[in-house]
Amino acid sequence: MINIAVLGYGTIGTGVVEVLNTNGESIAKRAGDQINIKYVLDLREFPGDPIMEKLVHDVNIILDDPEVKIICEVMGGVEPAHTFVKAALLKGKSVITSNKELVAKHGAELLNIAKERNLNFLFEASVGGGIPIIRPLNQSLTADEIVEITGILNGTTNYILSKMSEEGIGFEAALADAQKLGYAERNPAADVEGHDACRKIAILSSLAFGMQVDYEDIYTEGITKISDIDIRYAKTLDAKIKLFATSIRENDRVYAMVAPVMIKSSHPLYSVNDVFNGIFVRGNVIGDVMFYGSGAGKLPTASAVVADIVDAAKHLGINIWTIWSSKKLELTDVNQVQHRFFIRVKGNTPQVVENVGKLFGDVEVVAAKGVAGEYAFITQSLSEQDLKEKANNLDGVLSIIRARF
Repeated sequence: MINIAVLGYGTIGTGVVEVLNTNGESIAKRAGDQINIKYVLDLREFPGDPIMEKLVHDVNIILDDPEVKIICEVMGGVEPAHTFVKAALLKGKSVITSNKELVAKHGAELLNIAKERNLNFLFEASVGGGIPIIRPLNQSLTADEIVEITGILNGTTNYILSKMSEEGIGFEAALADAQKLGYAERNPAADVEGHDACRKIAILSSLAFGMQVDYEDIYTEGITKISDIDIRYAKTLDAKIKLFATSIRENDRVYAMVAPVMIKSSHPLYSVNDVFNGIFVRGNVIGDVMFYGSGAGKLPTASAVVADIVDAAKHLGINIWTIWSSKKLELTDVNQVQHRFFIRVKGNTPQVVENVGKLFGDVEVVAAKGVAGEYAFITQSLSEQDLKEKANNLDGVLSIIRARF
């Protein structure tokens, strides 16, 4: 029997307990031994829940118990999670986490502690919920040099943009619907401003390139400025607007960005809709690989957590090698990155058209049914810096969205 402890009995913690109870027999076969939850840590009480028999309020009870071999941290946030996880590793216990904030901030440090002690720090559920992506990057794609990772990594924003596209409604109405269904928090800033996706692409970039990518260095733009008018233009172009988290290596330089992007049906992520996530990986040998599935939710995320528990149980005393150096990877200045841009400006007069031509040269003009009093176009490829300079000299800019076509 392998004793574990679960830190946090919220949505994911209850899911982990449920998965272990529901599939305990098959999980034991895969792990090579029975997995037993000896403790659950939470500050709250849960009257009537059988978990009360295992509930503790002091983490030291868990840390000081030599019978506990694996700790599962599903509390969220950087502190006290970091303090608890570091203490657990120093006490000789492997740690599983779904905590993207913790991994993005302290992943390299915690992996190094685990390596030094022949333990494991595993975090499959921190990116993409139930989609296996960490393990493939760490194990299955090791023969490749990764040149691009682009993902729809946040189910909330993907649902909102899908709803706007399907029903022609505005951002606020789509957000309210997402909140009503429980897909968005009462304070949705972490999702709609792109911060959640930013932390996830920082983790994937650190693994892909083997060095620390600080999420604070990643240019991040959310979806709050996307309007129903933008969606109309996208439909005219047979395109969709998605929140992309992207990390690309070009000529030994890496740039990373989170921002709304307009894509056409030829793009692999075009059909990733609703609350689903999709992750596109390009390697220099294998070529293009796609990962798709439920990116969040109680049971999909819990399933990924339990898969890591099984992996840790099978490797007690053996470190699963992960290349993630604490040395910081200096990202390329995003102002040097080139894109095409979809731009809307007020007015559709000869003067507006002439000014656009002087600034941007040849452009692809776009018209949308039912939209009047403005001029919309797609630029040729230009750098982010050039775009800023030209846009500053353009009166009445209504919208700017990067275009990948």
